[in-house]
Amino acid sequence: MQVFGSSGTRGVANEELTPAFVLRVAKAAGTAWGVGRIAIARDTRYTGQMLADAAASGLASTGTDVDRLGIVPTPGAQAYAEREGVPVMVITASHNPPQYNGVKLVSSDGVELGVSDLESIEETLLAEAFAVAPWDETGRVREVEGAKREYVTELLEAVDRDRIADADLTIALDPGHGAGSLTSPEFFRKLGCRVVTVNGQPDGHFPGRDPEPILSNLEDLGRLVRATDADIGIAHDGDADRAIFFDENGEYVEGDATLAALAAAELESDDTTVSAVNVSQRLVDVANEIGAELELTPIGSTNIITRIRELEAKNKHVPVAGEGNGGIFFPDYRLARDGAFTAARFLELVAERPVSEIVAPYDGYANVRRNIEYESTAERDAMLDAAANHAQAASAELNTRDGYRLDYGDAWVLARPSGTEPLVRIYAEARDGDRADDLAGDMYETLAEAKADA
Repeated sequence: MQVFGSSGTRGVANEELTPAFVLRVAKAAGTAWGVGRIAIARDTRYTGQMLADAAASGLASTGTDVDRLGIVPTPGAQAYAEREGVPVMVITASHNPPQYNGVKLVSSDGVELGVSDLESIEETLLAEAFAVAPWDETGRVREVEGAKREYVTELLEAVDRDRIADADLTIALDPGHGAGSLTSPEFFRKLGCRVVTVNGQPDGHFPGRDPEPILSNLEDLGRLVRATDADIGIAHDGDADRAIFFDENGEYVEGDATLAALAAAELESDDTTVSAVNVSQRLVDVANEIGAELELTPIGSTNIITRIRELEAKNKHVPVAGEGNGGIFFPDYRLARDGAFTAARFLELVAERPVSEIVAPYDGYANVRRNIEYESTAERDAMLDAAANHAQAASAELNTRDGYRLDYGDAWVLARPSGTEPLVRIYAEARDGDRADDLAGDMYETLAEAKADA
């Protein structure tokens, strides 16, 4: 796909992702969906209102009525879609820096569109084969109140509220100025938890930290856990479809360890779990120990969703799936990444024992992640060619499902182009930190040399 990547379409707002472009995407979606009503939601980004206005105009021009939900976490918008039976356009760039914005498309069952549906809308967009309503049949736009409140209510009904409340937990919460700042504090308090926050005010400039919930952005949360003697730290990204944790000592918990712990609690033999090609050995070991199947996809929620649906069509049970970035699916609840729901399911485990004990079995691997930017397709292609040559020369098992993954048995390294930014991402994992650094560093140097020669 040329427009939609691994999780929608994104770019620097008002430069790459302009109102004119979003209007065209909305016209394509309104045409391809061909329904009478579509909702629009957004996160807190400064450009969100502007781009949501453009989306509303595009949809209305196709004769589609529009529900304006305002600022709602992406999983809250998905809950609205399922509840009302209407598709939703979500104006968000998720974890990307503040200057970015984007569009995610959600079907009327509350699930982000799979690959084939996105391809259909992209074909309409590129062909500019838009439906055009007569002036007196253009869509009407209405403001909808209560989407956030109903989302929180659904969350409360879906988790073990009594188990969490009885544990009398203190939560240090960092919603990162994003959409989760309007829902997660209330949700966790209604679960019976004491909640203290940092970066808890909605602010589209993200003054306290960048939206991506990675260690380098979350130092304040670690300090807050220690200062308040909290049982757990919880962080979201910009649209709150991810959850990343700190333990009771204020130590960062790798997202891969969280996924492994939740999978160990959820999976049974003959179940299937789905993850991406950058899957940690932690999840591999859990699946093998339980006797569950592990399916790998290209990186990105769209690809994971597509594979889960294919498996469910074959009567395979997929109780948990996701990636180590904090984006986890519990398909028995809803086929959506939901940071608040993921956190609550983890709190059900924390109610019984400390976070450090929960994730202790999944320690022992070092993860390294590096990015290398490019400014042209020539630079990108040169780097990917170099990665291919590097892979062919290595004494490792090669997987080309998404980029180039080299598995050495005791460690692995992966190079792949980002689906949302002009980057080639490099991931490495090993039991020894130096080994992981060396693998990532060798790949980085190879790509950097190719970029310089492009």
